[in-house]
Amino acid sequence: MWALFKEFVEFLRREKKWWLWPLALMLLLLAALLVFASSSGVAWALYPFM
Repeated sequence: MWALFKEFVEFLRREKKWWLWPLALMLLLLAALLVFASSSGVAWALYPFM
């Protein structure tokens, strides 16, 4: 897993694709929200968006 992250960071440095950082961060936050909220008391609020 860490090798994939290191390769991604090296790709961003080499290709100067700094605009991908916010996109990747937002995707990770969305994934974390879906995973953690699906088993909690706020799951009812997310069902219309799934």
